[in-house]
Amino acid sequence: MATVSNESLVFYPAFCFKASPTHFTWVKMGAADVHRLRKSNDFVGQNIFFYNNHPIQFVSLVGIIVARTDIPRRTILTLDDSSGATIDIAVLKKETPKPSTTSQPTPTASSENPEWSSFTLTAPTATSLTQTTHITSKDHDEIDISALQPGTLVRVKGTLSMFRSRMQLHLERFWLVRDTNAEMQFLDARLRFLIEVLSVPWVLTDEEIETLRNDAERCDERALEDKRRVERAARKKIEREERHARAIARRYEKEENERERELRKIREDGERLMRKFGFGSG
Repeated sequence: MATVSNESLVFYPAFCFKASPTHFTWVKMGAADVHRLRKSNDFVGQNIFFYNNHPIQFVSLVGIIVARTDIPRRTILTLDDSSGATIDIAVLKKETPKPSTTSQPTPTASSENPEWSSFTLTAPTATSLTQTTHITSKDHDEIDISALQPGTLVRVKGTLSMFRSRMQLHLERFWLVRDTNAEMQFLDARLRFLIEVLSVPWVLTDEEIETLRNDAERCDERALEDKRRVERAARKKIEREERHARAIARRYEKEENERERELRKIREDGERLMRKFGFGSG
């Protein structure tokens, strides 16, 4: 287990995360606290961030959309939740072909309409042939964010990433908040979770760690056995198909031999009949 430099916090192995109060839940946070999240050198390449030593991958915020910027491949929403910082929320875009419509003939060039004029006014562009929709980052489900305009109070849920050394969210779900009371309830729950959970180091006893390690090993063994079971089933299927193919080949060969015998018998009977009536003797 690794200890954070200059601190006494301990980062537990990944098999301990299922005992964490933060890893598999939507953590209510403020934007300022999201920017305080850090990575551990023991989890390089994994999209896991830590508040103290609490592993966090999903967060939930409530705030006002103060800016919306469309760029190629994504829309960036800027959320202000009055925590002392704003945070960018990235929403991925997907381009799909537009449904086919009745095509109209392109006017031909004439002396009255030069060729360049006809092309400029009527030729379809790449934009006109595709339509853009937004999708979630994790499951790539379509999501309509037309209601997320500047001035809208909204609750968002998203996954975390780092962009240009700054934390940002990838939108997964959202709800419009139309009641100030609901906003206050969220802020109260956010504050209580910060004080009671996030600000207190996550501690496991040696016995708990050992139990979690044994559970992880049993899960690994089950996963390995499941993999072997799938491989055995695939081998049996291949062997069964090969047996069926050999049986079909043998049956086909047997039928061919029977046809050959029948043809020989027919030829012999025909030759005997011809000889009987005096044909083919000379």
